[in-house]
Amino acid sequence: MKERLPENYLLEMKELLKNRRDYRYEDYIKSLQDPVRSGLRTNTLKISPQDLKKKAALALEPVPWISDGFFCLDKERPARSPWYQAGLYYLQEPSAMTPADRLPVGKGENVLDLCAAPGGKATKLACALNQTGMLYANDISNSRAKALLKNLELFGAANICVMSESPAKLASCYPRYFDKILIDAPCSGEGMFHRDPHMIQDWKKRGPEYYYPIQRELLQRGYEMLRPGGMMLYSTCTFSSKENEENVDWILKQHPQLSLADIRPYEGFSPGQPPLLSCVRIFPGKMPAEGHFLALLKKSPDADSRPPVTEHRRKESPLPKDAEDFLGQISWKTEFHWQQMGEQIYGFPDSFLPQKQIRYLRTGLLAGTMKRDRFEPSQALAMYLKGDSFPRTVNLSPNDPRIIRYLKGETLDLSDLRLENGWNLVCLETYPLGWGKVQGTMLKNKFYSGWRWQ
Repeated sequence: MKERLPENYLLEMKELLKNRRDYRYEDYIKSLQDPVRSGLRTNTLKISPQDLKKKAALALEPVPWISDGFFCLDKERPARSPWYQAGLYYLQEPSAMTPADRLPVGKGENVLDLCAAPGGKATKLACALNQTGMLYANDISNSRAKALLKNLELFGAANICVMSESPAKLASCYPRYFDKILIDAPCSGEGMFHRDPHMIQDWKKRGPEYYYPIQRELLQRGYEMLRPGGMMLYSTCTFSSKENEENVDWILKQHPQLSLADIRPYEGFSPGQPPLLSCVRIFPGKMPAEGHFLALLKKSPDADSRPPVTEHRRKESPLPKDAEDFLGQISWKTEFHWQQMGEQIYGFPDSFLPQKQIRYLRTGLLAGTMKRDRFEPSQALAMYLKGDSFPRTVNLSPNDPRIIRYLKGETLDLSDLRLENGWNLVCLETYPLGWGKVQGTMLKNKFYSGWRWQ
């Protein structure tokens, strides 16, 4: 590492590791010389890990403790691959894949990702729900929440509610409501020093003493929003016991209705600091990843006998004829309740619970926009669909230069293809990229301008 680690940090690491048998201070220092490992995680809403490895033309090795994760060995930029633009994978450091993977999400549940931006863990939770239930993804920063929304839409997740709100406001609107909650808390980032040396300067300005009160606030609000019998996973990417085991011990003492639950094991996982051995630590060098901490908490089924937040369902509204005709052509695999809000048409799952006090960036699936009497389908709808969901498609091979031209927003000559006029779903093989409008032999590019390649 070019950036020198602070002496007081190294003293804290020596103290943390002095009584451990499975990992020594010397192991940590040695790990700083290891190469940084990059990774990507499969979007199982669209493709299996096996098929992704065959198609993506990237050098990939499986992450052994993550069934849908890969180490990416490629020197090229996988974010500039058309397969990435088709939403087939998310770029994520391998240890950071672990928290969402180890939160046992069931289909049909209401799940909250409290600190969700930029979306790595939220996209995994969306895959676990598999277009059922509802994923509520929040970030207090509005700009970061916009990046979160893009990543969820790129993945084709429809049962989503993206918010930019304070944890306290959310807790007042959704008491005892969520089946599962993920709190990947902001932290001092000690586990990222190796990967991102700039984090060292941030640590010098704002170390564990700054973050642990914020983390306790998040844990408290998470407890308030967790339904009786629900589970909450708390994680950080730091080593500090103050931000990890001490916070877990604090919330357990605050609420005896909470208990530690076992996390699905892997031979490389290390236990938490005594006595909280059910927590998991990921140590670099012992595993081919950066540092991480996880604790899985369960709320007693009889923790609170009061009823949860009252549910108010949206009423379905009649659609304009052009929108109804367009949406009627789609082979839907999810049942939506449609509603027009201003010029935009949204599809809501039955499980969505709106609250007027909350700042929403997206609720449900944005199907498209009415422009006068014409319906224009959205980029989010294109990414949600499968290649066989819409009757008119333009299927281009990965080697077709028109793929790149489409992603740059150019008009395409399709004289070699026999296509119907009107809206067509443009696909990389059978994986949607966006919309185009065919007129004769030409395709007018309708790829969302905010996503276009430069």
